[in-house]
Amino acid sequence: MAKIKFTLNGRPMEVESGTTLLEAARQAGIEIPTLCHHPALSDFGACRLCVVKVEGARNLVAACVTQVAPNMVVETHAPEVIEARKMILELILANHPLDCLTCDKCGDCRLQDYAYEYEVAGSGFDGERHDYEIDDSNPYIIRDNNKCILCGRCIRACSEIKGMHILDFAGRGFNTKVTPAFDVSLAESDCVYCHNCVSVCPVGALMPKELAGKARAWEVTKHEVTCTFCDFGCKFDLVKKGSEIIGVQARTGGAGRPLCLKGRLGLELVYSSHPVRKPLMKKNGEFVPVDWEEALRIRAIVNRIESLKD
Repeated sequence: MAKIKFTLNGRPMEVESGTTLLEAARQAGIEIPTLCHHPALSDFGACRLCVVKVEGARNLVAACVTQVAPNMVVETHAPEVIEARKMILELILANHPLDCLTCDKCGDCRLQDYAYEYEVAGSGFDGERHDYEIDDSNPYIIRDNNKCILCGRCIRACSEIKGMHILDFAGRGFNTKVTPAFDVSLAESDCVYCHNCVSVCPVGALMPKELAGKARAWEVTKHEVTCTFCDFGCKFDLVKKGSEIIGVQARTGGAGRPLCLKGRLGLELVYSSHPVRKPLMKKNGEFVPVDWEEALRIRAIVNRIESLKD
């Protein structure tokens, strides 16, 4: 592949054609903040937090969607870039709950990290704030649209990784929000609770309900495990507090395979210190407790094994 020469923060660089400014910066060990960008998803360029200065350009450009061009001169931390990122963070915080003291995402929140890094303690913008009802309608995901920053990661994960297309943007302007079709709750939608959306959410808008209120981020350690319920090897984290495993958190799907509820439930049964006796599954539109054989779809296998004991 053709190589392109350019200058990054005064340093001559050479990257392959098609490389974005964000990728080039990370190859050089330069950190650029991102909220809507995720390496497993298509480029979106919505949050603009990754803006950089390109010599000759009329405006700051989004590094995640701008490819390196020959002889480009780029500055990732010019004073006007820093000022723009601070203003973007302030605009996001103008309509974001400042409830970090009680938020389960505290300590593992990208918005919180960047606010700290750029010394943004609040917003200088006053205006109307959303007051959405929290979607607690199902046993596996808590959806709080008040904390949503409209980065679109969940939408792309649902459509590009899982292929379900459950979530999308609805409304316009201030009323824009992420929701299932017809603005129904997740329980009323066809969501399969695979947690692909939860695993990419950078804030506390989508949280695993199984772990809600069990521990703060700094009280737990995470231990990666590979799911063995099929051949694709999706990755999960065993969330450990003290000596107890308090839950299993979705991490990344295997190559060509999304995460799934069956794998996560199976790992919870195997590893959790206190697994539920009967997981909840959706039947005829309602969540009902079922035995583990049914939840993991291994009843026929278990029955066969039992018959061989006779």
